[in-house]
Amino acid sequence: MTTSVQPKAMNPRKTARQGRSAATVDAIVEAAARILEAAGPSGYTTNAIAQRAGVSVGSLYQYFPNKDAITRALIRRELAILEAQIAAINIGSTNPSPLARLVTVAVGQQLERPRLAHILEAEQERLGADADITPVYERVVVMMCAILQSAGFAASCELAQDIASLIATVVNPAATRGDDDRARLEMRARAVVMARLSTP
Repeated sequence: MTTSVQPKAMNPRKTARQGRSAATVDAIVEAAARILEAAGPSGYTTNAIAQRAGVSVGSLYQYFPNKDAITRALIRRELAILEAQIAAINIGSTNPSPLARLVTVAVGQQLERPRLAHILEAEQERLGADADITPVYERVVVMMCAILQSAGFAASCELAQDIASLIATVVNPAATRGDDDRARLEMRARAVVMARLSTP
């Protein structure tokens, strides 16, 4: 997980404080997601994003200096969704166990929009983390460690990252092939996770 802070040119130009501005930003970010899903990085341009969002390129540039800044906003949005889902896991639960629930959440996130998830993983690697993304990563890792500890494992940042990567490795290729059998993929993901947890 890269945590180096990138230059401000990668970040939004201004914060959307009013309802209309927030709606415009949301439309731009969702348009970016849909273009990445449909066309991949090759069709990912600010002109295409603006057209899909129904705004002018000038309006887009009021909020984002370039397409990488839009990608960062999209990564932050998806991470925030994951954070909320993990935060909702009850560590005191026994059926299902918190660890089983964590696998369910992680598999569900990958299956929700598999092509987007796959592309954003590569984009995260390319862009690194910034001052907005890093704290979310850290909170997610802390929650994952707490879940692992509740299951009796000595948790670490490295172990939490390994588990997240392993689940993605199981789910992404299957989802790309159109395999959306969630129950079977969860079973496979749990087996892989438990194998990693049993490794010293």
